[in-house]
Amino acid sequence: MKIEESIDFIRGKRDVKPEIGIILGSGLGSLADEIEGVKISYKDIPHFLVAKVPGHKGNLVIGELEGKKVVALQGRSHYYEGYSLEEITHPVRVMRELGAEVLIVTSASGGINRNFRPGDLMLITDHINLMGVNPLRGRREFVDLTFTYDKGLIGLTEGIARGQGVEIKKGVYIAVSGPSYETPSEIRAFQRLGADAVGMSTIPEAIVARSLGMRVLGISCITNMAAGILPKPLSHEEVIETTKRVEEKFKKLVREVIKRID
Repeated sequence: MKIEESIDFIRGKRDVKPEIGIILGSGLGSLADEIEGVKISYKDIPHFLVAKVPGHKGNLVIGELEGKKVVALQGRSHYYEGYSLEEITHPVRVMRELGAEVLIVTSASGGINRNFRPGDLMLITDHINLMGVNPLRGRREFVDLTFTYDKGLIGLTEGIARGQGVEIKKGVYIAVSGPSYETPSEIRAFQRLGADAVGMSTIPEAIVARSLGMRVLGISCITNMAAGILPKPLSHEEVIETTKRVEEKFKKLVREVIKRID
Protein backbone atom coordinates (compact mmCIF):
# COMPACT_ATOMS: atom_id res chain seq x y z
CA MET A 1 0.00 0.00 0.00
CA LYS A 2 2.79 2.45 0.90
CA ILE A 3 4.55 1.87 -2.42
CA GLU A 4 1.34 2.39 -4.37
CA GLU A 5 0.62 5.65 -2.53
CA SER A 6 4.10 6.98 -3.28
CA ILE A 7 3.80 5.98 -6.94
CA ASP A 8 0.35 7.50 -7.38
CA PHE A 9 1.60 10.83 -6.02
CA ILE A 10 4.71 10.85 -8.25
CA ARG A 11 2.75 9.91 -11.37
CA GLY A 12 0.35 12.70 -10.59
CA LYS A 13 3.27 15.12 -11.00
CA ARG A 14 4.96 13.48 -14.00
CA ASP A 15 3.72 10.29 -15.64
CA VAL A 16 7.05 8.93 -16.88
CA LYS A 17 8.21 5.31 -16.92
CA PRO A 18 11.90 5.61 -16.04
CA GLU A 19 14.50 3.22 -17.41
CA ILE A 20 17.20 4.13 -14.90
CA GLY A 21 17.15 5.01 -11.21
CA ILE A 22 19.92 7.10 -9.68
CA ILE A 23 20.76 7.62 -6.01
CA LEU A 24 23.02 10.63 -5.46
CA GLY A 25 25.03 10.61 -2.25
CA SER A 26 26.70 13.28 -0.12
CA GLY A 27 27.59 16.34 -2.17
CA LEU A 28 26.86 14.59 -5.49
CA GLY A 29 23.27 15.73 -5.96
CA SER A 30 23.90 18.49 -8.52
CA LEU A 31 23.51 15.97 -11.35
CA ALA A 32 19.79 15.89 -10.58
CA ASP A 33 19.55 19.59 -11.44
CA GLU A 34 20.44 18.71 -15.04
CA ILE A 35 17.46 16.38 -15.52
CA GLU A 36 14.73 17.84 -17.71
CA GLY A 37 11.66 17.06 -15.68
CA VAL A 38 9.88 17.61 -12.41
CA LYS A 39 11.48 18.05 -9.00
CA ILE A 40 9.44 16.88 -5.99
CA SER A 41 10.47 17.42 -2.38
CA TYR A 42 10.61 14.25 -0.28
CA LYS A 43 8.45 15.93 2.34
CA ASP A 44 5.58 16.02 -0.15
CA ILE A 45 5.79 12.37 -1.24
CA PRO A 46 3.83 9.92 0.93
CA HIS A 47 6.12 7.61 2.96
CA PHE A 48 9.38 9.25 1.84
CA LEU A 49 11.82 10.23 4.58
CA VAL A 50 13.08 13.81 4.73
CA ALA A 51 16.85 14.02 4.12
CA LYS A 52 18.49 15.84 7.03
CA VAL A 53 22.24 15.41 6.52
CA PRO A 54 24.18 18.34 4.94
CA GLY A 55 24.85 17.65 1.25
CA HIS A 56 21.52 15.85 0.73
CA LYS A 57 18.91 18.19 -0.79
CA GLY A 58 16.00 15.82 -0.40
CA ASN A 59 14.29 15.87 -3.81
CA LEU A 60 13.07 13.26 -6.25
CA VAL A 61 13.58 14.32 -9.86
CA ILE A 62 11.88 12.46 -12.70
CA GLY A 63 12.29 13.22 -16.39
CA GLU A 64 14.93 12.84 -19.11
CA LEU A 65 18.73 12.93 -19.16
CA GLU A 66 20.93 12.07 -22.14
CA GLY A 67 17.91 10.79 -24.04
CA LYS A 68 16.92 8.34 -21.30
CA LYS A 69 13.99 8.44 -18.93
CA VAL A 70 15.36 8.59 -15.39
CA VAL A 71 14.30 9.00 -11.79
CA ALA A 72 16.87 10.39 -9.36
CA LEU A 73 17.06 10.74 -5.60
CA GLN A 74 18.85 13.96 -4.73
CA GLY A 75 20.18 12.72 -1.41
CA ARG A 76 19.22 9.86 0.88
CA SER A 77 18.41 9.07 4.49
CA HIS A 78 20.68 6.86 6.58
CA TYR A 79 20.37 4.08 9.13
CA TYR A 80 22.29 6.17 11.67
CA GLU A 81 19.52 8.78 11.60
CA GLY A 82 17.33 6.30 13.47
CA TYR A 83 15.28 4.94 10.58
CA SER A 84 14.76 1.30 9.67
CA LEU A 85 16.38 -0.12 6.55
CA GLU A 86 12.87 -0.82 5.24
CA GLU A 87 12.15 2.92 5.40
CA ILE A 88 15.52 3.83 3.88
CA THR A 89 15.12 1.48 0.92
CA HIS A 90 11.47 2.34 0.23
CA PRO A 91 12.50 4.71 -2.63
CA VAL A 92 14.36 1.86 -4.36
CA ARG A 93 11.18 -0.22 -4.41
CA VAL A 94 9.28 2.80 -5.72
CA MET A 95 11.81 3.36 -8.52
CA ARG A 96 11.55 -0.29 -9.53
CA GLU A 97 7.75 -0.21 -9.55
CA LEU A 98 7.86 2.97 -11.65
CA GLY A 99 9.78 0.95 -14.25
CA ALA A 100 13.52 1.38 -13.57
CA GLU A 101 15.54 -1.73 -14.44
CA VAL A 102 18.98 -0.24 -13.68
CA LEU A 103 20.10 1.42 -10.44
CA ILE A 104 23.13 3.70 -10.31
CA VAL A 105 23.96 4.17 -6.64
CA THR A 106 26.57 6.70 -5.59
CA SER A 107 28.14 7.62 -2.29
CA ALA A 108 31.00 9.30 -0.50
CA SER A 109 33.47 7.05 1.30
CA GLY A 110 36.72 6.95 3.19
CA GLY A 111 39.70 5.44 1.42
CA ILE A 112 41.20 2.35 3.06
CA ASN A 113 43.35 1.26 0.11
CA ARG A 114 46.61 3.19 0.41
CA ASN A 115 46.77 3.53 -3.37
CA PHE A 116 43.67 5.72 -3.26
CA ARG A 117 43.61 9.50 -2.88
CA PRO A 118 40.82 11.93 -1.97
CA GLY A 119 38.95 12.82 -5.13
CA ASP A 120 39.28 9.36 -6.71
CA LEU A 121 36.17 7.67 -8.07
CA MET A 122 35.83 3.96 -7.23
CA LEU A 123 33.66 1.44 -9.02
CA ILE A 124 32.23 -0.92 -6.42
CA THR A 125 32.99 -4.52 -7.40
CA ASP A 126 31.66 -6.11 -4.20
CA HIS A 127 30.69 -5.21 -0.66
CA ILE A 128 30.95 -6.25 2.98
CA ASN A 129 27.93 -5.51 5.14
CA LEU A 130 28.94 -4.66 8.72
CA MET A 131 25.88 -2.55 9.45
CA GLY A 132 24.53 -5.32 11.65
CA VAL A 133 21.22 -5.62 9.82
CA ASN A 134 19.87 -6.64 6.41
CA PRO A 135 17.14 -4.72 4.52
CA LEU A 136 15.41 -8.00 3.60
CA ARG A 137 14.96 -9.04 7.24
CA GLY A 138 11.43 -10.32 7.77
CA ARG A 139 10.84 -11.00 4.08
CA ARG A 140 12.60 -14.40 3.99
CA GLU A 141 14.06 -13.60 0.58
CA PHE A 142 17.19 -15.68 -0.02
CA VAL A 143 18.78 -13.45 -2.65
CA ASP A 144 22.02 -14.44 -4.39
CA LEU A 145 24.48 -11.54 -4.07
CA THR A 146 27.32 -13.16 -6.03
CA PHE A 147 26.89 -10.70 -8.88
CA THR A 148 25.39 -7.73 -7.03
CA TYR A 149 27.36 -5.17 -9.05
CA ASP A 150 26.80 -5.70 -12.77
CA LYS A 151 30.02 -6.62 -14.58
CA GLY A 152 28.73 -5.25 -17.86
CA LEU A 153 28.01 -1.85 -16.35
CA ILE A 154 31.39 -1.84 -14.59
CA GLY A 155 33.14 -2.56 -17.89
CA LEU A 156 31.12 0.10 -19.70
CA THR A 157 32.01 2.70 -17.06
CA GLU A 158 35.70 1.77 -17.12
CA GLY A 159 35.80 2.24 -20.88
CA ILE A 160 34.05 5.60 -20.72
CA ALA A 161 36.41 6.78 -17.98
CA ARG A 162 39.44 5.88 -20.09
CA GLY A 163 37.99 7.76 -23.03
CA GLN A 164 37.47 10.82 -20.84
CA GLY A 165 40.97 10.62 -19.40
CA VAL A 166 39.59 9.90 -15.94
CA GLU A 167 41.50 7.51 -13.71
CA ILE A 168 38.96 5.29 -12.00
CA LYS A 169 39.60 2.78 -9.26
CA LYS A 170 37.84 -0.48 -8.49
CA GLY A 171 37.32 -1.98 -5.07
CA VAL A 172 35.28 -3.46 -2.25
CA TYR A 173 33.02 -1.16 -0.22
CA ILE A 174 32.43 -1.95 3.44
CA ALA A 175 29.48 -0.36 5.24
CA VAL A 176 29.12 0.37 8.96
CA SER A 177 26.13 1.84 10.76
CA GLY A 178 27.71 5.16 11.85
CA PRO A 179 27.32 8.00 12.59
CA SER A 180 30.71 8.03 14.31
CA TYR A 181 33.68 7.58 12.03
CA GLU A 182 35.70 4.41 12.41
CA THR A 183 38.70 4.00 14.70
CA PRO A 184 42.19 3.37 13.29
CA SER A 185 42.02 -0.16 14.72
CA GLU A 186 38.73 -0.82 12.93
CA ILE A 187 40.24 0.41 9.66
CA ARG A 188 43.19 -1.95 10.07
CA ALA A 189 40.70 -4.78 10.62
CA PHE A 190 38.77 -3.75 7.51
CA GLN A 191 42.00 -3.80 5.50
CA ARG A 192 42.54 -7.41 6.54
CA LEU A 193 38.97 -8.22 5.48
CA GLY A 194 39.75 -6.95 1.98
CA ALA A 195 37.90 -3.62 2.01
CA ASP A 196 39.12 -0.70 -0.11
CA ALA A 197 36.67 1.98 1.06
CA VAL A 198 34.27 2.48 3.96
CA GLY A 199 30.94 4.26 4.17
CA MET A 200 27.55 4.34 5.90
CA SER A 201 25.13 3.72 3.01
CA THR A 202 24.80 2.08 -0.43
CA ILE A 203 24.69 -1.58 0.59
CA PRO A 204 21.04 -1.67 1.76
CA GLU A 205 19.93 -0.06 -1.51
CA ALA A 206 22.07 -2.42 -3.59
CA ILE A 207 20.72 -5.49 -1.80
CA VAL A 208 17.11 -4.44 -2.31
CA ALA A 209 17.76 -3.56 -5.95
CA ARG A 210 19.20 -7.03 -6.58
CA SER A 211 16.26 -8.65 -4.82
CA LEU A 212 14.04 -6.82 -7.32
CA GLY A 213 16.09 -7.98 -10.32
CA MET A 214 17.72 -4.63 -11.05
CA ARG A 215 21.19 -4.24 -12.56
CA VAL A 216 23.33 -2.26 -10.14
CA LEU A 217 26.24 0.09 -10.79
CA GLY A 218 27.95 1.46 -7.69
CA ILE A 219 30.24 4.49 -7.81
CA SER A 220 31.82 5.87 -4.65
CA CYS A 221 33.79 9.10 -4.36
CA ILE A 222 36.79 8.78 -2.07
CA THR A 223 36.37 11.99 -0.12
CA ASN A 224 38.99 11.41 2.56
CA MET A 225 41.41 8.76 3.74
CA ALA A 226 39.99 6.63 6.54
CA ALA A 227 41.02 6.94 10.18
CA GLY A 228 44.68 6.25 10.82
CA ILE A 229 45.71 6.25 7.16
CA LEU A 230 46.80 9.88 7.43
CA PRO A 231 47.70 11.76 10.65
CA LYS A 232 44.63 14.03 10.56
CA PRO A 233 41.09 14.05 12.00
CA LEU A 234 38.01 13.34 9.87
CA SER A 235 35.09 15.69 9.21
CA HIS A 236 31.91 15.85 7.13
CA GLU A 237 33.06 19.26 5.88
CA GLU A 238 35.95 17.55 4.12
CA VAL A 239 33.50 15.13 2.50
CA ILE A 240 31.46 17.97 1.00
CA GLU A 241 34.54 19.94 -0.02
CA THR A 242 36.00 16.99 -1.93
CA THR A 243 32.77 16.14 -3.73
CA LYS A 244 32.51 19.74 -4.90
CA ARG A 245 36.01 19.48 -6.31
CA VAL A 246 35.20 16.38 -8.38
CA GLU A 247 31.55 17.02 -9.24
CA GLU A 248 32.15 18.04 -12.87
CA LYS A 249 34.26 14.92 -13.51
CA PHE A 250 31.63 12.82 -11.77
CA LYS A 251 28.70 14.31 -13.68
CA LYS A 252 30.41 14.00 -17.05
CA LEU A 253 31.16 10.33 -16.40
CA VAL A 254 27.68 9.42 -15.15
CA ARG A 255 25.93 11.31 -17.96
CA GLU A 256 27.87 9.33 -20.57
CA VAL A 257 27.16 6.07 -18.75
CA ILE A 258 23.44 6.86 -18.77
CA LYS A 259 23.61 7.73 -22.45
CA ARG A 260 25.19 4.39 -23.34
CA ILE A 261 23.25 2.00 -21.13
CA ASP A 262 21.27 -0.40 -23.30
